[in-house]
Amino acid sequence: MANFYGFDTFSRTLPCRVDSSSKQKLEKAVSIRKGLICAEGELWKEQRRFVHHCLREFGGSKIGHQRKKMESLIMENVTNFVKYVQDLGEKPVLDPLEPLRHSVGSVMNMLVFGKSWSRDDKVWKWLQHLQEEGTQLIGVAGALNFLPFLRYFPKYKKSMDFLLDGKLKTHKIYQEIIDEQAKYLKNQTLDSLDDNKNITNLTQAFLMERHKLEHNPGFVQKFYNDQQFYHLLADIFGAGLDTTLTTLRWYLLYLAKHTAIQTNIRAEIQAVLQNQAPTMEDISHLPLVEASIYETQRIRSVVPVGIPHGAMEDVFVDGYWIPKGSMIVPLQWAVHMDESVWKDPDVFNPGRFINEEGKVVRNAHFMPYQIGKRMCVGDELARMILCLFGITIIQNFSLKLENDVNLTGQCGITLNPKPHKLIFERLNETGL
Repeated sequence: MANFYGFDTFSRTLPCRVDSSSKQKLEKAVSIRKGLICAEGELWKEQRRFVHHCLREFGGSKIGHQRKKMESLIMENVTNFVKYVQDLGEKPVLDPLEPLRHSVGSVMNMLVFGKSWSRDDKVWKWLQHLQEEGTQLIGVAGALNFLPFLRYFPKYKKSMDFLLDGKLKTHKIYQEIIDEQAKYLKNQTLDSLDDNKNITNLTQAFLMERHKLEHNPGFVQKFYNDQQFYHLLADIFGAGLDTTLTTLRWYLLYLAKHTAIQTNIRAEIQAVLQNQAPTMEDISHLPLVEASIYETQRIRSVVPVGIPHGAMEDVFVDGYWIPKGSMIVPLQWAVHMDESVWKDPDVFNPGRFINEEGKVVRNAHFMPYQIGKRMCVGDELARMILCLFGITIIQNFSLKLENDVNLTGQCGITLNPKPHKLIFERLNETGL
């Protein structure tokens, strides 16, 4: 295994000389080769193409006629979050994890499954519990990959049993959703489904792709089989929810700790929007908003060790020989906390992303979604959620810490804030 620490090393190798080997880390323990995160070769290329097309068609990319529709979906759910908190009183004190997970999760539910659950729905609560526990426990798979005998120890066996049992139960739920969407499509006319005009979610799109390819059963069996379907749904939903939710939690926590920065952000929002709801077209006029989100992604890299890759060939990197097939771990945290690049990297300073003209600039060493062909396919969707949720929450609440919080976090696959509570003080229409 090789750990990559520097941006220069990343930029020379990740784009062309290594491929994702998440499979290597997880496959032996959880027995998966499918989805998008752990797929390789032709399967990965086909599924990446499919997901990228879906995001563009459903409004989750920078281009596409449905972008406004996706903005509306996001705004509907952040508005529901605001109402939920406001209904708790003038200055409620709460851990925002659960209500944020419901609201951000509802966006992902509609995108991936084409359905939403009520806040108290038992199935939805179970899926949230599995997502939270799974992201913490999946790290166990890495240890088992190198020390397989650990699977016989109670601690590791219990964790793996939870993951495997959860996977089977989740796939059963997914199949029920697939059946619902298949029934819906069956009742539609062919004209209404022409060119995917009425395909609104990833599940429907996968089913339609199967239908279009039914003349080529070998291709379907290789790239669009049931197991691939289940794992792809899990990857897009799970990765999209966990990383975006965690970043949003860090964002609110840092603003609650740095109230002067929060006040300046609110003043910028008020000056530009004049109490209007935000759109993504507004972001170019809100440099402090964008810079503060970037700084959150830098100072608390949500996936600090990055997604493991593997050498596709024998390579020499900075004088070191890395054999073909070796696991390569890109340490994203090291890049974002490099003192030679970032002055006072432990200080939360959005100004580092704003130039003398007041414009947002992205340092080349800033890589919140990694780099290369394996960079996150949903980066623009995440940006939309972070911006629209962040702005709307700041418009409606003054955020304060209930107690001082240790900002070191706790790490599973993602680096999460430790349990904490924030004071959400309701603001009037003038933002005061």
